[in-house]
Amino acid sequence: MAIKSVVKLGNKQLANPSLPVEHFKSAELFELIQDMLDTMKEKGGVGIAAPQIGHNRRVIIFGFEKNERYPNEKPVPFTILINPIIEILSDEMVDGWEGCLSVPGLRGLVPRYQKIRYSGFDAEGNPISQVAEGFHARVVQHECDHIDGILFPQRIKDMRFFGFEEEIFAK
Repeated sequence: MAIKSVVKLGNKQLANPSLPVEHFKSAELFELIQDMLDTMKEKGGVGIAAPQIGHNRRVIIFGFEKNERYPNEKPVPFTILINPIIEILSDEMVDGWEGCLSVPGLRGLVPRYQKIRYSGFDAEGNPISQVAEGFHARVVQHECDHIDGILFPQRIKDMRFFGFEEEIFAK
């Protein structure tokens, strides 16, 4: 398929909530997912949402074995998640550094729920349900924000902890 341009912060398309997928097993859906995967891999992401490549659909993918941008994180299983729903399983929130392909070069300290259950469907329309904790849960929440028209800087509580990676992580 193809590596697509990533829609960046400031583009109004990223602020619009996405529409649910109604037709599974379609060539259009499989092409979208492949384009998302190709783009995520090329850009070094741990996840990507359809709006980030210009499609206003409730489709996210995530997962990695190792990732240069998050070298200390445990692997997250590769998942295609369509029309996701998040259920919060613990009120505990944890601050963690996040970046985004749509906000290149910047990181922010973002509070996220530590433990969630996500559910939805795969590309074939089969139901999916999974409990996630820690970084896995963070990635799912981050990608689900995209399909709701939210970018991670909107979640930052203290803007002193938002800036360019080279400044934040300077030694």
